[in-house]
Amino acid sequence: MTPHSMTTDERWMARCLQLARCGCCGAPPNPMVGAVIVYQDRIIGEGYHVKCGEAHAEVNAFAAVTHPEWLKDSTLYVSLEPCSHFGRTPPCADLIVRKGVRRVVVGCIDPYSEVSGRGVRLLRQAGIEVEVGVLEKECMELNRKFIVSQTQGRPFVTLKWAESADGFMAPEVLPSQNIFISTPRTLMRAHRLRSEHQAVMIGRRTAQLDNPSLTVRRWSGPQPLRVVLDRDGVLSPSLRIFDGKAPTLVCGGRDNGVRRSQADCDYIGLDYGRPVLPQVLAELQRRRVQSLLVEGGRQLLQSFIDAGLWDEAHVEIGNARFGGGLPAPDINLPPVTEEILWGHTVKHYRRTDGVQSGR
Repeated sequence: MTPHSMTTDERWMARCLQLARCGCCGAPPNPMVGAVIVYQDRIIGEGYHVKCGEAHAEVNAFAAVTHPEWLKDSTLYVSLEPCSHFGRTPPCADLIVRKGVRRVVVGCIDPYSEVSGRGVRLLRQAGIEVEVGVLEKECMELNRKFIVSQTQGRPFVTLKWAESADGFMAPEVLPSQNIFISTPRTLMRAHRLRSEHQAVMIGRRTAQLDNPSLTVRRWSGPQPLRVVLDRDGVLSPSLRIFDGKAPTLVCGGRDNGVRRSQADCDYIGLDYGRPVLPQVLAELQRRRVQSLLVEGGRQLLQSFIDAGLWDEAHVEIGNARFGGGLPAPDINLPPVTEEILWGHTVKHYRRTDGVQSGR
């Protein structure tokens, strides 16, 4: 859709989406939301949800209005249904009613159980004209992580790995020095992915063999929670994931006490008589972790794929050929996009069974 083919409502909703994206790092686990107030075809106030626990987009938009007498003849555009419940902040639907705007245009309904249509009903009961579904697909796409978390009861899961041109994650014989498929530039993209997720996960072997930091260093953004599986409690406290530069959660069957000697480290026990991944995801959901990036080795990545516990995957394909070794995970789907970045191919996959949002 081009700007020239948009309706007036779509044009202002597109501006809401632009604003909402500014909250990509601060808003989670709340959704990203943008709001625009229009009077006589010009913006008199706009805002977005900057940080979880702070003012919502509608509040910030109203605060920017310098001529409140214009509101009775104005339209409020908001990318997600206004909240109707008391959480960390008062209900936005009540605020909209008090401000007296004549019309509200909503991008999509909030799937959160305490809202989910109630905000729209409250506005209509107050006599406000409400239209729902303008750029709905785009609004749902923006908050796909939030929607999966609300509707599936688990974090949105993104898988990420790099493989050689002939489909291997590592050569058959490991050299004395580490082999990196990614380049410094594609590593920037990987760190950007970390900054866009609230947690990043690996398994024990990756922690021991690669000793990654799992921090955001080549991009700007918050540090994710580092999650590591350690069934037998054998990980050394000298590993980089225990350096205190970001919080760490160890999940396993035996607590070796490493958390008690390391800064900002926690442990949860798992029941290995039951599937492990749902237990980990349930714990992350309990901790209000909305999105998880899985960067582990083949076994961990394939486990998520086989269990159907994933939503997107980003696969970088380098130029080197290993001729054998550790095969890359089998995702058994065609990519939805494929692009060349700095000489490497990057494929983006999505679940096709209708679980993910915006499709």
